Amino acid sequence: MSRLPQIQPAEVTGAAAVAQVRKTPGSVPNLAKVMANSPALVKGWLALSGALSEGVIPAPVRERLAIATAQYNNCEYCLSAHTYIGAHVAEVDAEELERARDAESFDPHIAALLALSDATTRGHGSTDERQQKARRAAGVADAEMAEVAGNLGLNLLTNYFNLLADTDNAWPVVTPCTHN
Repeated sequence: MSRLPQIQPAEVTGAAAVAQVRKTPGSVPNLAKVMANSPALVKGWLALSGALSEGVIPAPVRERLAIATAQYNNCEYCLSAHTYIGAHVAEVDAEELERARDAESFDPHIAALLALSDATTRGHGSTDERQQKARRAAGVADAEMAEVAGNLGLNLLTNYFNLLADTDNAWPVVTPCTHN
């Protein structure tokens, strides 16, 4: 059971912000209901998510970035949510979703984005010159590099929040592997 109560959209100040999350999954996910304990947090989460959705990294890649980060952080809620959304909304095939858990892809460009995100996560924000050369060689543009950092921040926010709050998972469960 979640460590924080689920606040229904009609019960929270700023419920309009919580209701905005209905657009993708069709209902308000438990993440948003628990985040609604702080309308400021919901507003910040939605603002960053919305801004990044207008960036150069497309939704199918953003879902894979989220999966890789959730796997690394052992966040079952986010791993489950982004695997479902990746398959049913972003239409990423099952094999690519599975590879994303290891920060890998058959597509070399997507693999480079995942590797950059993974190296940044494992390096606590730092990457070395070898990693920067690899991203340049794979054609990762500066805007993409910047958005990898933005998506990583967004994903860390939701991973850490769900782990801290122990948010009830209502998605089809995907359990993090222990091999990362």
